[in-house]
Amino acid sequence: MSRYLPLLLVQAPARRPGDDPGLEGFEHEVATYLSDFGPDFKQARMVVYPELHLCSAEGTPDERTAQLEAAAEPMSGPRIQRLGEIARKLGIWLLPGTVCERGEDGHLYNTAPVFSPDGELVAAYRKCFPWRPFEPYQPGKEFVVFDVPGVARVGLAVCYDIWFPEVSRQLAWMGAEVIINQAATTTCDRAQEQILVQANAIFNQVFVVSANMAEPAGMGQSLIVDPEGRTRTVMPGATPGILTDVLNLGEVERVRQFGTAGLNRMWSQFRDDDPVIELPVYGGRLDPKTF
Repeated sequence: MSRYLPLLLVQAPARRPGDDPGLEGFEHEVATYLSDFGPDFKQARMVVYPELHLCSAEGTPDERTAQLEAAAEPMSGPRIQRLGEIARKLGIWLLPGTVCERGEDGHLYNTAPVFSPDGELVAAYRKCFPWRPFEPYQPGKEFVVFDVPGVARVGLAVCYDIWFPEVSRQLAWMGAEVIINQAATTTCDRAQEQILVQANAIFNQVFVVSANMAEPAGMGQSLIVDPEGRTRTVMPGATPGILTDVLNLGEVERVRQFGTAGLNRMWSQFRDDDPVIELPVYGGRLDPKTF
C-alpha cells in the first residue's frame, strides 16, 4: 500500500512581538494557502512553519530575553489550545513553528509543538542544542518522534540541532522516516546548513524537511531533501513563499533495501556475530544485535 505525505512548507518572516495575539491572522494565512488547492483536496496536509514564527524577539540580548520571558507559556496555556483549534478547524497536521515554553521548572525552552487534524497536541520537542550564547533557552534532553497513522513516523529537530549528527541518527533509530527541521537561521552559514540537511538525509536514508525564516531577518533557502540526499525542491532566496511536495515514504524503504545509489545499505551493515564497538565519548556502544 502506498504511503504519501502531502506537505506545505511556509517560508515566512517571524511575526513581531505582540502581533496577532489571538492568532486570527495566522489562521487566515494558513487557510488561504490551503484554499489554493481547491475544495476537492480531502487528504490531511502537513503544514510546516519556521522556528519561533509566533514567538520572535528583537533588540539587544537583554531586550530579547525580556520579550521571550513575557511571551513564555506552559504547554497547557492558551496559545497551545488555540493552535489546536486551528489544526482541528482546518483539518491539518500543524507544525506552527517553535514556541517559547515556560517549563514546569521555570526555565524557558524553545519547543516545537505538533498538532493532529483532530486538534490534539501529539508531540512537543524541546530543542536540545540552543545556539549559544545567543539563545537564552534551557536545553531539552529528550528526542521526539510522532506517527502520522498509516503514513510515516516523523522526527523533530530544531535549527542548530542539524549540526549535531547524533540528533538525526537517534531519531532514525527511533523509526523516523522524515525529519522536520524548523530553523530561524539569520546568519551567513545557511549554505553550510543546506549541505548538512543533505548529509543528514544521506547517512540516515530519510527525508529531511528544512523550513527556514524569510527576510528581512532570515536567510530563507528552505528545502526538502529525499533519502538519497537529492534536493526535491528549494526556495532559491529569502523572500516569503511556500514549497509544496508529496513525500512517497516507499522511497525510504527502497533506499534502505537496495542502498543509496543502489550501493550503500547502512541499516544492513552489521551481522549478529560482529564485535561490539565501544563509544566511550557517549558512555555507550554500537551493538550489532540491536542496530
